[in-house]
Amino acid sequence: MRADKWLWQARFFKSRSLAAACVTGGHLRVNSNRASKASHAVGPGDVLTFPQGRLIRVVKILALGTRRGPAPEAQALYEELSPPETQEKPVPPIARIEGNSRPTKRDRRKLDLDRP
Repeated sequence: MRADKWLWQARFFKSRSLAAACVTGGHLRVNSNRASKASHAVGPGDVLTFPQGRLIRVVKILALGTRRGPAPEAQALYEELSPPETQEKPVPPIARIEGNSRPTKRDRRKLDLDRP
């Protein structure tokens, strides 16, 4: 199966074009080898390493999907191998005056600086 199609079916990317952009940009590694084409073949047993947001995801393909189904079906396609310390930690809420629910520009900058 194509690498971009599998990444899309496993719900790592919202669209297949975003998955293809990740692969063609040289950001995907299949079994420690860089994949440069979106049509790179992947199968069960392959280990994929790619960035997703601020995280580096490492997953092992368990099965090939037939469709882009619901999340539980997509999660059955892979096994997560990323170490737990690379998982994103929740950011504590900013204390603010009651009734003011939206963060200010300054609050947003603080949130972005607090994240690893």
